[in-house]
Amino acid sequence: MSDITPVRRHSRFWLYAPFVLLALLAAGWSGIWGFARSKVDQELDAGIAREARAGRNWTCRDRNVGGYPFRIEVRCASLTLTSSRWGDEVKVDAGQAVAVAQVWTPGHIILQMTGPMLANLPQGRKAALDWKGLAASLHLSGLAFERFSLVLGEPVLTVTEAGQAAAETWRATAAEAHLRPNPQRFTNEGTVDLAVNAKGGVLPALEALIGNGQLADLDLQASLSRAPAFRRGFNPDALEAWRTAGGGLDVTKLALTKGPTRLEATGRIGLDEAHRPAGQVSAAVAGVDRIAGIKVGGLTAGLGALFGGRGGDSAQNNAAAGLAPLPPIVLRDGRVFLGPLRLPLQPLLPLY
Repeated sequence: MSDITPVRRHSRFWLYAPFVLLALLAAGWSGIWGFARSKVDQELDAGIAREARAGRNWTCRDRNVGGYPFRIEVRCASLTLTSSRWGDEVKVDAGQAVAVAQVWTPGHIILQMTGPMLANLPQGRKAALDWKGLAASLHLSGLAFERFSLVLGEPVLTVTEAGQAAAETWRATAAEAHLRPNPQRFTNEGTVDLAVNAKGGVLPALEALIGNGQLADLDLQASLSRAPAFRRGFNPDALEAWRTAGGGLDVTKLALTKGPTRLEATGRIGLDEAHRPAGQVSAAVAGVDRIAGIKVGGLTAGLGALFGGRGGDSAQNNAAAGLAPLPPIVLRDGRVFLGPLRLPLQPLLPLY
């Protein structure tokens, strides 16, 4: 009689286990993402409500929170801000806006927006900002601001005064701005560092000062003290709180190149009691024959020495760079002075 050996059946558990585990992970991740989406929706509603109580009303048309599975994406078909904090109503309309953060780095938010941005400003002014491309990046640590960057491709800003048909237009081939809390001065002084760079710029006010028909490149580095005053927004209350707290804009570097013309400057700008820009700037120039129609070519070095132009190490650096010092540029009582000479420019208007 022959032996009959039973056939051993192999379990299929390990065949199906990976798929079951993957399904469980997917279900768990979907639950986590859905919870995060709900929290974002709640925080957006709470933030919009806080802004409304502060006099700023935001409208995100057709708001949608998506991005599953690895992003949180907030999308608005259009974005509108209406503010009553300037006395006259201020209204800003923009096109589609998108904010995106990866689930594993929620404190790094990428912003994109479609132009143009149209604004109705106080005293009947209107402004329109358009661009070929806009991208912004915001870094947060918890709720604390770490840094902000904005890059614009071919920006064009047009401002129209009330009752005037002609508009003033500023344009550039590229522009970018960066903000961050100053590591040494933010805790005690609330100081924020600012850097602005623009290439291929055309600015009518600058052309009126040193007109030569050339495009301008700008490099600005500055520090804004008492910056927490602007946590309540950019409005008269915030500006007044900033002014009374002794806030100012310390320009550590201003470099301007416009064809053969070069200018470098440092200084401090604030607001006077009439809410107009006020302060003093030390500057040195090269390739400038006239400033606002006043002939200065060949006289700048003598005038700078006579009326207290940049001296010391700055003077040596200027000489090495082929720059001649200007007399101090002073903003006082709503006027602009070059040493003792008042430049024939329009009076500086109060900001609020």
